[in-house]
Amino acid sequence: MTDIPRRAVARTAKLASLPLGFAGRTVLGFGKRVTGMAADVVAAGIQERTAEQLFSVLGQLKGGAMKLGQALSVFEAALPEELAGPYRQALTKLQEAAPPLPAASVHKVLADQLGPDWRSLFKEFDDHPAAAASIGQVHRAEWKLPRRRTGLPVAVKVQYPGAGDALIADLAQLARFSALFGVIQPGLDVKPLVTELKARVVEELDYDLEAASQTTFAEAYADDEQFHIPRVLMSAPRVLVTEWIEGTPLSAVINSGTVGERDQAGQLLATLAFSAPSRAGMLHADPHPGNFRLMPDGRLGVIDFGAVARLPGGLPEPIGRLTRLALEGDSDGVLKGLREEGFVKPDVDIDAPAILEWIDPMLEPLRAEEFRFTRSWLRGEAARIASPKSPAYAMGRQLNLPPAYLMIQRVTMGTIGVLCQLEAKASYRDVIAEYLPGFESEPV
Repeated sequence: MTDIPRRAVARTAKLASLPLGFAGRTVLGFGKRVTGMAADVVAAGIQERTAEQLFSVLGQLKGGAMKLGQALSVFEAALPEELAGPYRQALTKLQEAAPPLPAASVHKVLADQLGPDWRSLFKEFDDHPAAAASIGQVHRAEWKLPRRRTGLPVAVKVQYPGAGDALIADLAQLARFSALFGVIQPGLDVKPLVTELKARVVEELDYDLEAASQTTFAEAYADDEQFHIPRVLMSAPRVLVTEWIEGTPLSAVINSGTVGERDQAGQLLATLAFSAPSRAGMLHADPHPGNFRLMPDGRLGVIDFGAVARLPGGLPEPIGRLTRLALEGDSDGVLKGLREEGFVKPDVDIDAPAILEWIDPMLEPLRAEEFRFTRSWLRGEAARIASPKSPAYAMGRQLNLPPAYLMIQRVTMGTIGVLCQLEAKASYRDVIAEYLPGFESEPV
């Protein structure tokens, strides 16, 4: 057996261990019930052990499993820290330890995608990757310009050979186990959620599609005083060439930036998240610090448009309207709207004041003229909704996440996470009021 089939068998075996482990824990739960142990104690035990194995398996794999694990991280707040913490660490280690593709393999992909004379397109090409990720890596190069001695600095994104097949196989395998995620979050209508997630993740394989998305963003923010989107020079299904941009990665701003730099980065990040749907008809759906640069001129440079949410009509109006109603204390209006949008299933009986009590602390950033996001604030909110002894925990487990809101939820939670890492202070209510449809009071 060659190495590649052996690795494929190993991946399948790891993924196959998920339903087997779940079945074993279900039998264990039945046995404990027979002995008289309280049902809620049994359910909690099964939930924690299933989550532990699920995240352990996903954390050991790359490709589709890794990407699905990253997307599922939006539910981390519902998990005990002893489970979520090691899972985050496993994903971080995988990203940092991704082995680079050998130069010969890179050249083969470039020849296949850009033609045998691909070198004629560049004045220089650095075989050593500047960055690596789950399905590809980025090289720095100089793009040839007509009648100019110096080239244009560019980023060349090269997809790993076979990454597409591995990604699709992983997602197909994981989709069959979608019921497992219902153990972690019982209120979720999981099957359509996983279907939507698969569709969005598979799009990341098509670099031509990414090029089109990036071009749309670049045109929408052309000559903008706050943002810079690098131009696309050339694309193929597995290779993407864009302008290289200089600047300080948000990860470095988080670690060593001044208070002013962190506040500025936070304001810009929030503005991008809420303005893009109305300006570009899309949402940049990967708010990772590595995808943003604070540029010397003060603008926010944005890269990596593989993951986007297409919102041709802008952000859904109910988000703004229900946020406004919640701030106004209209519990009945909030519950009615949540039911209409699918966040509360028809057969779930929820007390309107209780759901408003669950939402209200999350609106703190919108009550003040300026708000500083902090890690301690985020930890407090996570503890409030993740502690099994908290009423908020029981409420959260009754709610559903409609597929149409999956990417919006992912971006919102991811952006808040980065804002808390930055500990950024800004007038976030002003950003919401300007760009979120339905938030401003309706005309009388």
